[in-house]
Amino acid sequence: MPKSFNISNQLLAIKKTTALILAGGRGSRLKELTDIRAKPAVHFGGKFRIIDFALSNCLNSGIRKMGIMTQYKSDSLLCHIQDGWTFLNNNHMGEFVRVLPAQQRIDEIHWYQGTADAVYQNLDILRSYDGDYVLILSGDHVYKMDYSVMLMDHIRSICPCSIACIEVPREDASAFGCMQVDENNMIVDFIEKPENPPAIPGKPDKTLISMGIYIFETSFLFKLLDEDNKDPSSSHDFGKDIIPKIVKQGYVHAHNYEMSCVRNRAKQQICYWKDVGTVDSFWAANLDLTQEYPDLDIYDTSWPIWTKGAQLPPVKFIRDPEKRTSVSVNSVISVGCVIFGSEIYYSVLFNSVRVEPECHLEQVVVFPSVVISKGCRIRKAIIERNCVLPPNMEIGYDEEEDRRHFHVSPKGVVLVTGAMLKKLKEDRPDLFADLSR
Repeated sequence: MPKSFNISNQLLAIKKTTALILAGGRGSRLKELTDIRAKPAVHFGGKFRIIDFALSNCLNSGIRKMGIMTQYKSDSLLCHIQDGWTFLNNNHMGEFVRVLPAQQRIDEIHWYQGTADAVYQNLDILRSYDGDYVLILSGDHVYKMDYSVMLMDHIRSICPCSIACIEVPREDASAFGCMQVDENNMIVDFIEKPENPPAIPGKPDKTLISMGIYIFETSFLFKLLDEDNKDPSSSHDFGKDIIPKIVKQGYVHAHNYEMSCVRNRAKQQICYWKDVGTVDSFWAANLDLTQEYPDLDIYDTSWPIWTKGAQLPPVKFIRDPEKRTSVSVNSVISVGCVIFGSEIYYSVLFNSVRVEPECHLEQVVVFPSVVISKGCRIRKAIIERNCVLPPNMEIGYDEEEDRRHFHVSPKGVVLVTGAMLKKLKEDRPDLFADLSR
């Protein structure tokens, strides 16, 4: 395609693009939050799942062919896709969201061995889509991006592969693939998760990293995956094997995320992208939404984040029997919640949370269907789905006591799950005595 092309060519290129979302990983750094679900299925922002951001970016970018590759504890993710995303399926228009679970398509021995192998095991399906481009995405990042802009930049580069990149603080870069780029935006070096990330020339405190977003020419990708499958020394991973190999061959173009990020209308200078892969980063990203003008704008109707729509009543604030009025300050509270005479500050409550009288919540992320009993005081915490906290429980005030029963992150965020509460009840049944009455 020529370097200058009209809108009809752009629309054709978008139509000939298939998106593959890698959603099979556990995300072990999220600790017990991924004991029962894959990382892309983790709740986020009071309403969404993490994978909703990649799927919504595809939909808003005009890319309507999406495959989701699942493996680790995928039931929660599958239910979410089935309940919230099947509206897109339209066989007549060639539009779909299709789940591609690990199913031993190549042999009867191996499940997905790596990110590249996951795509390789679905080559027959990919070939049936008859597309020119494959967009490969990670299903576990939170951001708003116009993939069509990246696609046009990729076509102009006349390279068979493009990688989206972003600058991050150097001390955070060791968790990512790090790269160096020349004056023509060609990637000249790529190192997967180095202990000592390379600095950007002239920016000693910054490193350029891969966002885990790749665009491949379809025929080029198929050839690479065939070669990688035959290599016994390969771990069959894009970041560890495929990308370093083709970087050395001079085939990879760097796409600057500044070109395609969907900016916050109130903060035009911000290009938001978060890897919410640790308890601390996950909690902080949720809490950022409680600010007056958060970096991530989930209220922008021009670039909506689509998700499953729960059929629940509106949130309700009522006075308790002592006529105390509920107080909510800078908080995100979802549908189906009922708050009785309690104080909630800078917190995110998902749907169907019940907060009984005389409670105080501050900087708390509460997953769906949690009951917080009378008199609880909680701060700087994440409460897992379906937990029932006993009356007068204090969390986040005594770190030593919290560590005895719950997970406490390096930055002091307390993670509470149902299994932890069950163990606490066995050790301290007196704390739960009022719940059994």
